[in-house]
Amino acid sequence: MATARGPAYLLTLGRWRRGLGIATQSRALAALVPGVSQVDNKSDFLGKRSHRRHPGILQLSHVRLPQVLVDAAQLLLLESSMPNMEKQVQALTNYLWSRHLPVEPEELQRRAVHLEKKFLENADSCQMEKLCGEVLHALRRTTYHWQELSYSEGLSLVYMAARLDGGFAAVSRAFHEIQARLPEFQPQTLMDFGSGTGSVTWAAHSTWGQSLREYMCVDSSAAMLELAEKLLKGGSGSGMPYVPGVFFRQFLPVSPKVQFDVVVSAFSLSELPSKANRTDVVQTLWRKTGHFLGKEKSPLDPRPGFVFAPCPHELPCPQLTASKPLACSFSQAYHPIPFSWNKKPKEEKFSMVILARGSPEEANRWPRITQPVLKRPRHVHCHLCCPDGHMQHAVITARRHGRDLYRCARVSSWGDRLPVITPSELPPSPAQDPPES
Repeated sequence: MATARGPAYLLTLGRWRRGLGIATQSRALAALVPGVSQVDNKSDFLGKRSHRRHPGILQLSHVRLPQVLVDAAQLLLLESSMPNMEKQVQALTNYLWSRHLPVEPEELQRRAVHLEKKFLENADSCQMEKLCGEVLHALRRTTYHWQELSYSEGLSLVYMAARLDGGFAAVSRAFHEIQARLPEFQPQTLMDFGSGTGSVTWAAHSTWGQSLREYMCVDSSAAMLELAEKLLKGGSGSGMPYVPGVFFRQFLPVSPKVQFDVVVSAFSLSELPSKANRTDVVQTLWRKTGHFLGKEKSPLDPRPGFVFAPCPHELPCPQLTASKPLACSFSQAYHPIPFSWNKKPKEEKFSMVILARGSPEEANRWPRITQPVLKRPRHVHCHLCCPDGHMQHAVITARRHGRDLYRCARVSSWGDRLPVITPSELPPSPAQDPPES
């Protein structure tokens, strides 16, 4: 059971838009990567493990959904007898991939003022009365028309066929990161905001099923909640659910005292109508993340928060502040639900942020590999996001940087962490006596 001082996590995910045995002496020697890092030997990070299993490895092999979930999804689709399901799935998938965030009111006003000035420059007294109509017409033509998605019973089934397996894969990868880095963490309660078909519940049960006793699924769509409950019951509206302790609600719990060990918002924040709405929801979810402290009567948890993953820092994202911004994203391979059109292995590309209660010093802040690792003869290219908030391109060789770092880098993948210390963390060099005068 997590104690009042135990960890608690807020996880958000979104779609991606475009040698065994005793450590040898060499493992105790510092190996420098110019401009990048030094091997982290403080805690004997390899120990008796092989390089292929170094503690920075976080990538999962091809994820498989629980067979009972696969059977339930296939049964529900078979019973629905919906025509042209493959075409509907492809149409919804294309729509979700092309979907943008809604334009903010401030941006809309700025565009209107710009268009008004542009038309005024070319307008005469006879055209003034048409100005308002022309501005509105131009705004409609050039502004993305965001609409809130409303999931009916039929559209919920299409969404299940299109997104249940990919969503499960992404969330499983995120949960695996917490479990791999903190195996002692055993959450008892979880809340999923925008729960949809319930992929978060299934992934959490697969990860922490022995400790979790309560799952709170919150979704504004009654049809989605009903579908998620049917999936838990093997595809029927009756019977015992496969995962016990799951509760469904259409609205967030009102009381600020209701808190959970893990709070998740997967692929749902982008469906909110504005930045202000997203900010309010994230703040609400953060307040629901954690436990009370001893006799503390305030519902607010006084512990600070920090970025547990993927960033090794709390600084501005170096990829988003670059001249050519690139969203930080990851990829997870998975076996899809074997519908007739859907049998080959796939990859889910996604972005994630995991916030934790506590102090950043509690986390082991190794650099994160942010792009596919390029393996070349006798050297490896790694793009790293480092704790100092900068991106580094490391070209690692065994001759220059040591066998351990080279082999660890060579078996690492996009999304893994490299067990090295950045220059700002390096221990000071021994002081030298000043020259005699």
